[in-house]
Amino acid sequence: MRPLSVAGTPDGTGTGTGTAGSIALLAVRSLHAELTLYPKPGLVSPVDNGSHGDMNATTFLRSLFSLRSYFVDVTAAGIAGAGFSVLAGLGIAAERRMLAATGGVNTHRGAIFCLGLLCAAAGRVATASYATTPLTAQTIRDSLLQHWAPELLLHCQQRLPATHGTQAAIVHGIGGARAQAASGMPAIFETALPVMQRTLQDGRSLECARIDAFFVLLATLEDSNIYHRGGATGAQLVRTQGELFMARGGTADPRWRITALAAHRLLVARRLSPGGAADLLAGTCLVHALTKTPDQRWLRAAPARLRAGLLVQPA
Repeated sequence: MRPLSVAGTPDGTGTGTGTAGSIALLAVRSLHAELTLYPKPGLVSPVDNGSHGDMNATTFLRSLFSLRSYFVDVTAAGIAGAGFSVLAGLGIAAERRMLAATGGVNTHRGAIFCLGLLCAAAGRVATASYATTPLTAQTIRDSLLQHWAPELLLHCQQRLPATHGTQAAIVHGIGGARAQAASGMPAIFETALPVMQRTLQDGRSLECARIDAFFVLLATLEDSNIYHRGGATGAQLVRTQGELFMARGGTADPRWRITALAAHRLLVARRLSPGGAADLLAGTCLVHALTKTPDQRWLRAAPARLRAGLLVQPA
């Protein structure tokens, strides 16, 4: 058994608060895992700023801390069976806090959307159906599709293209983050998570598993962030880097760090930043963390443990 700090998680008197706090903690940790991973082509890490001149790792940490209460709230909303409009309202408020924390820099808008939905879906499974439904990747995805996919589809069709990524998705005829979510996030559940699990099953580290998941996302994802910055040519370049890395065996190749670093330098030189892949990597880390043990009783942590600032999760 190992202790996990839940500083910042609100106290409560019922099972729902314990579950929401536990899931929220894993969401924050998943964002931190994405931030600290390196080499991660084009993206910010503690090593360098990637393709960005307006943000660094400190900016991301400020953003991450501003989102802690959001993940609790959106999970609790999922537990309560809230509709998408409620989740969207929480997300909009979280975006405002993020921008206030970063001085107007968009660090986590996509992650707010992606991980928020996953938290809500996991919360719905872990509490409402806990007695009969195990918390697995499939039940989390089923929950997302069952409870929010119809509203997400409508959201895709009706909302005006307010962001650069949405505009790029329309111009280039790609789905973007909203279409991913409405389809049950296939990039996570059908692509990145199986690759992550396979790497771990082969005996390599969690770092290697995350690197392989990220590069397979580069190889397969239609990332609207890349289309916005580099158009179709930039998108093809990014896909090619992902394909080359995976064709060489991914992290099974003893020289994988050299290959990954070369891809990073190339994307930085072209000022390309696959932010959509980063968001989905964080989502993949979250689903893996939620489902890696068959015993999820720790999600229903006793309020006394939360008040003490300690949560015990099986090793």
